[in-house]
Amino acid sequence: MTAPPVLGEAAAALCLFSIVITPCAAAGLALVNAGLGRSRNAAHAMLSALCVLGIAAVVYCAIGFSWQGYPGRDAHAFLMGGKPWDWIASEPFFFRGVSFDNSPASLAALFGMFAAGLAAVIPLGSGADRWKLGAACASAALLAGFVYPLFAHWAWGGGWLAQLGRNYGLGRGFMDAGGSASIQAVGGLTALAIAWILGPRRGKYTQEHMPVAIPGHNAVFVLFGCLLAWLGWSGLNCAGALLFAGQPVLPPLIVVNTTLAAVCASLAAAAITRARFGKPDASLCANGWVAGLVASSAACASVRPALAMLIGLVAGALVVFSVEWLEFRLAVDDPGGAISVHALGGIWGVLAAGLFAQFPGAAPGQWLAQLTGIATLLGFVLPLAYALNWLLNRVYPQRVTPQGERQGLDLHELGAGAYPEFMSHNDDLWQR
Repeated sequence: MTAPPVLGEAAAALCLFSIVITPCAAAGLALVNAGLGRSRNAAHAMLSALCVLGIAAVVYCAIGFSWQGYPGRDAHAFLMGGKPWDWIASEPFFFRGVSFDNSPASLAALFGMFAAGLAAVIPLGSGADRWKLGAACASAALLAGFVYPLFAHWAWGGGWLAQLGRNYGLGRGFMDAGGSASIQAVGGLTALAIAWILGPRRGKYTQEHMPVAIPGHNAVFVLFGCLLAWLGWSGLNCAGALLFAGQPVLPPLIVVNTTLAAVCASLAAAAITRARFGKPDASLCANGWVAGLVASSAACASVRPALAMLIGLVAGALVVFSVEWLEFRLAVDDPGGAISVHALGGIWGVLAAGLFAQFPGAAPGQWLAQLTGIATLLGFVLPLAYALNWLLNRVYPQRVTPQGERQGLDLHELGAGAYPEFMSHNDDLWQR
């Protein structure tokens, strides 16, 4: 879909309202990340989320929207095989080309600010308990200024992925209504790059390379964060579908699909952990819930509720096994489960859209368009995110010192703990 949609007054008002509640998704993720981390880093986790949201919004306003653009507006393209390949937008910096008049382009600019911020919050989960605040802000600037807007242009801004249907007859082109790829997988793959660069937390692996369980400090934060995330995702999916789906949108269906996918993913995680461990695991159930939200986004406007339930069930099962596989097989320390939830969940959501989405007069090849998008995420976005953060790490080391990690980021970087009346750092006194 490359032609800009036309939104009536009521649809524009609904889109604006949906965008306004979208930051609840970021707030929910911030609580999940804080709750799954250690108590001595809780204030740092929440402040990091607030800071990266702000940095991402500023950078996206300054340059990000200039690269992302919107269908029908100025962009750079080249011809290959007689077909135009639109690869980057050409907008003035600082939103100077946007008239904030409730037009789709102006709503997309506002949506992009929050979407870039949400994508930037995701890597905080994989870098929890050891990532400097300044480094997280610098990484967020790179994500919001370059990585996110470039892929978002290809998928949402009329770029070459969106043109796969028109140019090559692959369904309707790459489809990602609510951002399973453009927001979630981009953020999740950046989380993988951060986990690789930072390395595991102190004490996470024994000398025999066996992982040690480091439980989250506050399950209440985690589970309340899931409820906030559901509210924000309902807005995220509605707004994204109205702006980018390229088809008639039914907001009640979107909210139903979003809810059912989250519920079924959480139930799948609960059933699997109960069968394997004798009792449901609260943190994995929470991660399953968010994974269902993530997976629902791509096809939220184009599947029936029964298929949304199936998408959620698969997402919840994938998360349980992926968390274990990353920790035991690849020695990737991801305290918040960001890689499994957002990278794997987002990729599954994109693939599910190709398998299950239904359109009037749908053309064949939609699954191939979705696979092309997944290949782009793995073959371009992941290497780009890793390269940018590797260079940043060379200039400004991103991990705190061993002493700072032992002391806790609250005291080390902020000078005060989230729970000053309690001793929150005695679990590491015995470690070297």
